[in-house]
Amino acid sequence: MEQRFGHVRIRGEISGFKRAASGHCYLGLKDDKAVIDGVIWKGQAARLAFAPEDGIEVVASGKLTTYPGRSKYQIVIESLEVAGEGALMQLLEQRRKALAAEGLFAEERKRHLPFLPRTIGVVTSPTGAVIRDILHRLADRMPSHVVLWPVIVQGEGAAEQIARAVRGFDSMDADGPVSRPDLIIVARGGGSIEDLWAFNEEIVVRAIADCKIPIISAVGHETDTTLADFAADRRAPTPTAAAELAVPVRSELLAMLSQSGTRAMGAIRRHAGRLAERLSAIARLLPRRETLFTAQAQRVDELVERLPRVLEGRLDLARIALARRTDRLRPGLVEARLADRLTRLDGLSRLLEQLHPERPLERGYARVTDRDGGTLVSAAAVRKAGAFTVRLADGTVDARVEDGRKRAYSKRRKPMAESGQGGLFD
Repeated sequence: MEQRFGHVRIRGEISGFKRAASGHCYLGLKDDKAVIDGVIWKGQAARLAFAPEDGIEVVASGKLTTYPGRSKYQIVIESLEVAGEGALMQLLEQRRKALAAEGLFAEERKRHLPFLPRTIGVVTSPTGAVIRDILHRLADRMPSHVVLWPVIVQGEGAAEQIARAVRGFDSMDADGPVSRPDLIIVARGGGSIEDLWAFNEEIVVRAIADCKIPIISAVGHETDTTLADFAADRRAPTPTAAAELAVPVRSELLAMLSQSGTRAMGAIRRHAGRLAERLSAIARLLPRRETLFTAQAQRVDELVERLPRVLEGRLDLARIALARRTDRLRPGLVEARLADRLTRLDGLSRLLEQLHPERPLERGYARVTDRDGGTLVSAAAVRKAGAFTVRLADGTVDARVEDGRKRAYSKRRKPMAESGQGGLFD
């Protein structure tokens, strides 16, 4: 048997598949009439393009050999392929439902892509057109720092390399010698379902779902769909489209910033204009500056006029009290206290003379009062009074306001010529 049938290809359905602790795999291949045992040694099992499962129709290639322990013949499988695209699609659908039931494809697991990633990690072949397309598109839109993790994207060992690359990026230290990516693109070009099968393997799907860095899946062409697309945070129809999803257009971003700045300045100017209008409206409601202190100024003048009388009264009271106590004191003490009181009285007299409202008039100043004697301290008050009196050192002059000009209209209380000082309106 071994000499006549060296290498054969057998098509059948996998039955009783099991993986031993040694890593070897044992299975049966059957159809509706017969069954043959098969074995896949550990080294070959690690290089299979898909994980064998019961019920999958496959084509096994290998060498027929006998197993003396049971007096049976078996096939030592060197390669295993799914028999036909329909079977692959059936297997894909079964795997998709199983992984979806675990919640690996749930929308709430998916993360938002960063708006402007500083570093982009790419998992793809270093020699294909995919990496050139991605780099070229990124350079056109927004030049970015790209870190490539080279992998094979189909065939034996591809799924393991892809999963290892995704987990490797995710485990990188943010402060390490190589920048940890803010975004990962997992990509390869188009191909048949067999060519893309590595991206349907459970090990790749779980690595993408577990990754804490947002991932864009760009596997195949627009019509191709893999389980990696379901697990990723975003699916791109092509690798070039993945680069477009990864970064904005620099020129459009600058234009948007310029427009935002223009709108912001316009909003600031409008707000400042509204504040200025409100300030003007409030200012119109406030009293005029000239009238704010008119009443207080008049009150001060009245107090100044009353001060001499008050001081005189205090002095009179002090003299009376002093006279009453003089008889009860010794002459020497009385004289000392009297001298002290006289000194203080002298000071108060001098202060009285200095504070007397008529005193400034001797230095050439004048006071303007209304007819009732109230002091007028502003031009507005004079215009409002109409008629007023000008007090000078040697007398007073009555006047009135005509066409904004002051004119004397009545007699002087004391002739100005006698005093030797000219009149205010001469």
